[in-house]
Amino acid sequence: MPITPLDWTRNPDNPILPPGEPGTYDSHRCMNPCAIVVDGELRLYYSGGDESGNQRICLATAPVDRPTELTRHGVILDLGSPGSFDSNWCVLPLVKRFGNRWHLYYTGRDDSPTGLQSFWGTGLAISDDGIHFERYSTFPIITGDQTTEFPGNRGIALGGTIIDDVQADGSQSYRLYYTLATGTPDPNDIRIDQEKHCVVCRSTDGLRWVDHRVVLSPRPEVTSEDAAVAAPWVWREGDRYRMLYCGIGTRWGYYSMSEAVSEDGYAWDRGEGDENLSLRPDPRSEWEDQMVEYPSIVDEGDQYRLFYCGNGYGTTGIGMATASKPG
Repeated sequence: MPITPLDWTRNPDNPILPPGEPGTYDSHRCMNPCAIVVDGELRLYYSGGDESGNQRICLATAPVDRPTELTRHGVILDLGSPGSFDSNWCVLPLVKRFGNRWHLYYTGRDDSPTGLQSFWGTGLAISDDGIHFERYSTFPIITGDQTTEFPGNRGIALGGTIIDDVQADGSQSYRLYYTLATGTPDPNDIRIDQEKHCVVCRSTDGLRWVDHRVVLSPRPEVTSEDAAVAAPWVWREGDRYRMLYCGIGTRWGYYSMSEAVSEDGYAWDRGEGDENLSLRPDPRSEWEDQMVEYPSIVDEGDQYRLFYCGNGYGTTGIGMATASKPG
């Protein structure tokens, strides 16, 4: 299946959401954008990091026709209780409406010194308005041991997408694409330390997710993604599925973004070599010359609007780019 990566134009005002003022909830890091449009308003959910090293789920909004004019609204989901899976970090928000309720999925991190394995649960919070959320449970609803390929794994990092799906009998269901974090600490080899895979699962209610399958793994022969593939943003484009995902490889040592296409959303084609690279670090930019990562796309009809992070996993903030739709 032919792959022609989207041609992204970076916003000259990047980063559009830099870290906040010293001493605030997001003064150290703004990362993991999840952008949606509700009643003419752009809602940008993200994880804000403070100077103590904690991360919480936050919200900023802007008029949909002026997306750089963001107003910060603070923390909408605080840390979990001591000893819980989300006691240190709440990151990687993913928000979707199910009927008249909003679901906020996120990844938690505890205080164990186990690298990616300290991210061991996907949590859920629920809201009536998409702004004021309460935890559905103090325990994760998804853990990192649910694929047949990695039954003893602990790590999971959400960073993905939920798309509507219709079963053969016409019933409504959903697909969740997410990141499985299988790496274990190794400061000398990012292919061990940062190993990640992309997984899909399904649900009929957004609460119980089943049939977890690995759909994308690192390619040892491609140096932009020989360590990890992560953060799969998936959407329908005509009669096929398209994915923008992040790769970590020995070429840059950090994240770049690439694309894949599929007829069914399970078997993905990435083309040959790195011809599928879509957005790479920009050596001319101080905010993204190291890495680009964590995509979130808004479909604006004639174009796609991409929100993503730059250097330091969000220590330089969140930026934006646009691309015309193919054809």
